[in-house]
Amino acid sequence: MLAEQNIGAEMPIAQLLESGNFVVREKANTNTESYIWQSFDFPSDTQLPGMKMGWNFKTGLNRFLTSWKNATDPSRGEFTYTFDNLGLPQLVFRKGSEKKFRTGLWNGLRFSGTVVNINAVFKPNIVYNKDELYYMYEANDNSIVTRVTLTESGSVQRLLLNEGSGEWGVMYTTPNDLCDVYAQCGANGICKISKRPICECLKGFVPKHQKEWEVLNWTGGCMRRLPLTCQKGEGFLKLEGVKSPDLVQFWLNTSTSLEECESECLKNCSCTAYANSDIRNGGTGCLMWFGNLMDIREFDEKGEQAIYVREVASELDKLGYSSLKEKKLLIISITCGMLVFGLACCFIIWKNRTRKRGKRTKEDLDVPLFDFVTIVRSTNNFSGTNKIGEGGFGPVYKGELLSGQEIAVKRLSNSSSQGLEEFVNEVIMVSKLQHRNLVKLLGCCIEGEERMLIYEYMPNKSLDYFIFDQNGRASLDWQKRFQIVMGIARGLLYLHQDSRLRIIHRDLKTSNILLDHELNPKISDFGIARIFGGDQMEAKTKRVIGTYGYMSPEYAIDGKFSVKSDIFSLGVLMLEILSGKKNRGFSHPDHHHNILGHAWLLWNENKALELMDPCLKESYVKSQVLGCIQVGLLCVQKLPEDRPAMSSVVSMMGNEGSPLPQPKQPGFFIERSSNDADVSTSVEGCHTENALTITVMEAR
Repeated sequence: MLAEQNIGAEMPIAQLLESGNFVVREKANTNTESYIWQSFDFPSDTQLPGMKMGWNFKTGLNRFLTSWKNATDPSRGEFTYTFDNLGLPQLVFRKGSEKKFRTGLWNGLRFSGTVVNINAVFKPNIVYNKDELYYMYEANDNSIVTRVTLTESGSVQRLLLNEGSGEWGVMYTTPNDLCDVYAQCGANGICKISKRPICECLKGFVPKHQKEWEVLNWTGGCMRRLPLTCQKGEGFLKLEGVKSPDLVQFWLNTSTSLEECESECLKNCSCTAYANSDIRNGGTGCLMWFGNLMDIREFDEKGEQAIYVREVASELDKLGYSSLKEKKLLIISITCGMLVFGLACCFIIWKNRTRKRGKRTKEDLDVPLFDFVTIVRSTNNFSGTNKIGEGGFGPVYKGELLSGQEIAVKRLSNSSSQGLEEFVNEVIMVSKLQHRNLVKLLGCCIEGEERMLIYEYMPNKSLDYFIFDQNGRASLDWQKRFQIVMGIARGLLYLHQDSRLRIIHRDLKTSNILLDHELNPKISDFGIARIFGGDQMEAKTKRVIGTYGYMSPEYAIDGKFSVKSDIFSLGVLMLEILSGKKNRGFSHPDHHHNILGHAWLLWNENKALELMDPCLKESYVKSQVLGCIQVGLLCVQKLPEDRPAMSSVVSMMGNEGSPLPQPKQPGFFIERSSNDADVSTSVEGCHTENALTITVMEAR
């Protein structure tokens, strides 16, 4: 290797690093920049943490992934995953020379064909300057082993290692859906994964071959309804939240403004679209496309990325757009009017801002308002002896009103991870809910910067105090545990189906199940719950908040949540209540699975009863226990569509002896170690958010 590179070295040594990088270096020099040779510069089908994928412009080195020929032959296959740098960089997945998928152009913040998701597994890094262009990632926790692999079948997979079983689990796969396929809708088409059919022509365009389009063959793409004439009146239609077209024919100037870019595009009769090349700080640079626009897709969430597609005047009129000149005049007129109005009102708004905000907040909250003095008196001035819990939002105090009624006061601290938005959300949400298995909100207190929720007091605190405590578990026989499970299920059914609002809780766990004096369960903590509309089935968020061990795979990894996410959490709860063990932190001498994996192994070995808490030996009903385990496993199945609806869960639990479907493999989540406790804990309804803050770019 040294002779081949023609590099002299004194006392060279070869070393395999903990990262997996095999290096040749001088014995006395450990500087990573001084390696004589390293295997990370010559990747095969796998990218490991710390491995750069991309270009070194100084040396001309290009690092990219190449698939194996087949599963047993590691020689070069036909698939590659590499950085293209034709003006603006993008990652491109090819079969031979044919493009199969691309991430979209780098716009300064992200690749335009990716969505920003939240994940705690790894953190990515993109470097793009005159010397280098590369993508690299680092594991967020060294105990989590992850890799990216280009498979011989033609996909890019992010894998996580279960160290106990030695098996790799798939975190996500690219291409992910039909709209990820390169040029799925042909030239001048746009792919919309939420629509049926998924392909449409851009506005002002029609299918080039209508009959082919009608049978869902979109490869012919679209053509303009009316040709561009380069005459006065032509303008641009703004497309937001899209993957920018591929660089087939283009022009790039990184110092031109967007307004100058528009003007230059109008001057060139061949220019079909333009956009900022860098969307940071309001946008800079000019990228113009010529000819057909290839491989555009729309995303559900509108981001900063926008392109401007050229249209003839008649099409703009038809679409409700004025000519360019009229539009500018209209904008100027509106801006001037708003400026005058703003100056006239500025002083009044500034003077009354705080008062009006507080008033509006109070008016929005349709619940009884407690004055601050009453709460101070009831909690003995927030005495330490009255403090019964602490969470991410702040402390919880026990209080007693003058009437003798006991209350629980949830006080929002200044450093709370539950902000004003979550506070208002919880008040509005809980005030509209009335069910015996939901915690009752008595009112709230808003005084200056103080934000407090007043709940009915639960003398037996939360379920985790019983289930995960040796003495507490012994006090819960089988019938009591079964009734707790049924109560939680009925409360969740009310949230999903029977209440005026369809509500997704998103943080169902043992510490959010409160117990009254008769040990009846009450679902609490609606700070991150979401209301769904009548026809809404699923939503997606970039801010994944919840608790490891209870979050469903699709929510933890992709930020997607639905009623099926809550059902997954319920399944975890059921198995924890039955076994008396936490899902996270569960350990077993024969394997390193969590409680879901352990239950699945026992089920397949016809040893399901071994999952049961030994404390239940004297009180359990065999058919109920087996039914509870089976329903729990049905709830934690990997795919959301395989999980039962809440109405089915309640029905299955209530109809002992009726035949039940056979569960499929659970959605395992890689555990950090067998000794880990729950990441998020809380007491007396306290909510400590495990807010995942690592930004991850996934192709969507």
